[in-house]
Order: sequence, then structure tokens, then C-alpha cells
Amino acid sequence: MTRFLDVSAVSQLLRTVGIEKAIADMAKYIASDYKRWDEFEKVSRVAHHSELGVIELMPTSDKKLFAFKYVNGHPKNIERNLSTVLACGLLAEMDTGMPVLLSEMTLLTAVRTAATSAAVAKILARKDSKVMAVIGNGAQSEFQILGFKAVLGIEEVRLYDIDPKAMAKLVRNLAHTGLRVVTAASVREAVKGADIVTTITADKAKAVILTPDMIEAGMHINAVGGDCPGKTELHRDVLKMGRVFVEYEPQTRIEGDIQQMPASFSVTELWEVLSGYASARENEGDVTIFDSVGFALADFSALRYINDTAARLNAGTTINIVPLLENPKDLYSLLSPVALPLMPKVKEGVAVQRISA
Repeated sequence: MTRFLDVSAVSQLLRTVGIEKAIADMAKYIASDYKRWDEFEKVSRVAHHSELGVIELMPTSDKKLFAFKYVNGHPKNIERNLSTVLACGLLAEMDTGMPVLLSEMTLLTAVRTAATSAAVAKILARKDSKVMAVIGNGAQSEFQILGFKAVLGIEEVRLYDIDPKAMAKLVRNLAHTGLRVVTAASVREAVKGADIVTTITADKAKAVILTPDMIEAGMHINAVGGDCPGKTELHRDVLKMGRVFVEYEPQTRIEGDIQQMPASFSVTELWEVLSGYASARENEGDVTIFDSVGFALADFSALRYINDTAARLNAGTTINIVPLLENPKDLYSLLSPVALPLMPKVKEGVAVQRISA
């Protein structure tokens, strides 16, 4: 049997745990898995593009578990009253191929993106960082802000979006958090004096959200929105102002803000810093840049986290997503009009086991 977590189940699970704790806990899973970098089979995501967006598969595995996520990115979906990002994912045993978990991942993608951003900022941003600017106040903005609050102790957020309704929505959703929330009239106003700047815009365009004259000494830039070919957020000269950190260089060269740069442009992969093979911030005045595109390893971590948590809370249901036959050689018996095959007792409970990589 396979554990199944639909939107309702994941929503309830996250409410039960608490969103800040869930992001902070998932950040630990992500950091732990990145430290095992060499144990994973890694590949850039498989992307199919159209004029309106992209649909992607994101797979990875270690010796115990295989995971993949199906995800899209369609910025104009909002005009159809659809989310710009829609996702689901699967976790399976490497030894048997048996699916262990099938889960919604639209919510989980927002959580894992925030968890990744926070895990990275914890090692790259200045330790005394308290003020965060968020440019782009759409569906993932609350998760980013609450993740940075939980992991780094951010106290003030400055918001800007070209859509006033998006800003108003974010202000409303942050009202109970204890954060100082300030709305700005421009990107420049929002980022002035900020310790951390997160850009999380959605347009599939070569945009220039941050320019060199906006960057201040000691800033950490968390560039999340540039995540496919032809989609950027940073002026190319911003990338020259500090060290650039990426999840998986071959993928980020194609999809990230560094797609603007020559192949010789130097970057550092996250696993190198998390494992202690490369330094993070060397001086307080250094500018650090996380060119985030989203990598399958974080989805692996997210599925591992949600499966462990669902097992602990006895959340979700179990479904037959693959046949469990009394006689595995007799697949045709599923079509029998007389009797359905019995599921052997030994298979029961597979989905409720705690699986830790």
C-alpha cells in the first residue's frame, strides 16, 4: 500500500506542526541531504517548454530512496484563476521500486523553497541580519518570510509588488506574526538598508529587478524567481558584485540568473559550503548571492520530511497505486470477473513505516 497525501491532508499536517516549525525542520532535512551530495544520482530536470510556461520532471535518488516531482511554471495561469505553480511528487524504495508516498507538492514546493532559502541564508547572510526585503508578493512570499523568521530571526520585512492587491494580501497574512511589516513604493525603497533581499517574481521574462546601484555592502541576495531559460531577475553586473552560490551548477547555468554570464563565470555549489569544503561569507561587507532555481534534491528532502511527519501523526490515507498480487506472475487476474486477487498481509503497513535516508 502507498501513503497518499492530498491537498487537504498536507494542509492539515502543516497546520498541526505549525508552518514556521515545518519550514525550520525541513531546512534541517535539506542541509543533511546536501551534506550527502556524493550519495545521490543527480541530473538537471527534464523540461518541456511552451509559449506560456514549462512542465518539468525532477528526479533524484540515493541507495535507499527514489523521488521525483512533477511541476509546472505558468505565470499567466493567474488570469485563469489557476496557480502559477502546480506540483505533485512520489517517493519509492530503490530495492523494490515500491511507491511509498504519493503527495501533493504545490504547498510542499512553497515550503521546500522557503526551507532551502533559509538553510542557505543561515550560512551566507550576516549573523545579525534582522531586516528583509521581499520583491514579489505572490503565492510563495509568506513562506519565504516565515522561514527566514523561524531560521534567522528576521524582525522586519519590507514589501514591494507591482500589484497592490498582492501587497495587501501579504500584509493581511502577516498580521499575526509579530513582524514589523512595511510596504514600499518601489523596489529601491524596499531594499534600501535591508540585510537580506529576496526576489521572487513570476514573469517568464529577462527582467531586471535589482540593479548594481541598489546593492549595499553586506547584503545577502536570495534570487528565487529566475528559474528557467529566458527568465532572470538580476542585472548581470549584480552577479559580479559578490560570490554566487548555486544548487547544481549544470542546471543553474541553463535556468538561473547566471544564464547571462559566460561559462567561465565562477560559482560555488551549496554542498561545498554545507560540507565545509568552501567558505561562506569571508567578511561582513561581502555581498553573497544565492541563484536559486530549485533542485530535485530539495524535493527528495521535502518528500522524506513529509513522509516521516505523516507517519508520526498517522496522516493521510493508503491507496493501491500499484498491484499487490497473490501471484505476481498473474497480472491478468486483475481483469477476472470472478474474483479479485488478495493482497498478502506482509505488504500491509509499507506506507506507514518511518523511512530515513
